Amino acid sequence: MPALRKPALERYLKTHFGPETRLLSYGIIGKESSKGTQKRYGYGTPVKLTFRIGRRIQSAVLETMKPGPFGHEHMADRAQAMLWDYDSYGRLPRHVKALDVGAFDARQTLFSVAKACEYFVLNEWTDGASYHADLEHLMKGGALRKLDRQRTIALARYLALIHAKKRRDADLYKRRLRELIGHGECIMGLTDSYPKRCGFITGELLRTVEDACNRWRWRLRDKANRLAQVHGDFHPYNVLFRTGTDFAVLDRSRGEWGEPADDITAMTINYLLNSLISRGKLQGPFEVLFRSFWDTYVEASHDKEVMETAAPFFAFRGLVVASPLWYPNLSIEVRRCLFRFIENVLDVPRFEPERVNEYCGV
Repeated sequence: MPALRKPALERYLKTHFGPETRLLSYGIIGKESSKGTQKRYGYGTPVKLTFRIGRRIQSAVLETMKPGPFGHEHMADRAQAMLWDYDSYGRLPRHVKALDVGAFDARQTLFSVAKACEYFVLNEWTDGASYHADLEHLMKGGALRKLDRQRTIALARYLALIHAKKRRDADLYKRRLRELIGHGECIMGLTDSYPKRCGFITGELLRTVEDACNRWRWRLRDKANRLAQVHGDFHPYNVLFRTGTDFAVLDRSRGEWGEPADDITAMTINYLLNSLISRGKLQGPFEVLFRSFWDTYVEASHDKEVMETAAPFFAFRGLVVASPLWYPNLSIEVRRCLFRFIENVLDVPRFEPERVNEYCGV
């Protein structure tokens, strides 16, 4: 684990922002300190830096990535992710900007990348509250507000806007489908991370899901005309709302270009998850938001074909939220509903939002 020390951080900031730069505080977001004592953080924990340049005070976020089983085992894996972040963040509307990319050496000095042992990316700081807080409010029984509806519509229209930018590259579309199945952060990385047995979740069940997803890959691989600009990890924790419907997005992942269904399923699976936890089925405010998101997106994008490409992406996102590693506190019945949803969505040729509870078997 790297030891982030104030002198090393300040030296790095001086090289990037100029000799007048002074580090005022640093630490895990929400726990910053002005002290210069050694502080240890695991790779992957974002650290907020607040510093003064002359008379101007500003903040930035230092992000790293820890070694792990999701395709992050090698330093080169983690370096690839950091370099891609720096290169791509600024090209997506509303995304926070990456200010620099660099590395730590063996002594935890931050510097340019030639002698790198591990990489980091420095992003601009943006205020806002995670969209997950809105969903948690509803999950705890809060009333559906007009603002909840407006924000859902804003998010769906945002996706329609970014997805309108297309690219002609059949090989890249096939690669992105291939990565959906085999990337360490995607389907096979997730199935490998499940314990040997977790109640009803067996290796045979996970293999069946993998097989069905690969059949979908072959079904979709010639739809290269659908290759579009994507976020790649569009879930509630990566959306920060400021006031009203004004928001910023964080941490786009894995590729600038991909299948639009990836972004839509990444967000809407969370309406389903929270409703299953709180109500045992998709109903009430979460059903309203789920249906509104799909209706708004299809109307704004004119992309009705997305219903025919969503299945393997819902399987991917379903494996995430059903995972005992990522969501250890789910009841066994919620996990059963999620796996029924995965299996049934993979078994029909077209996803229909109005049939979600049928897919879940509730």
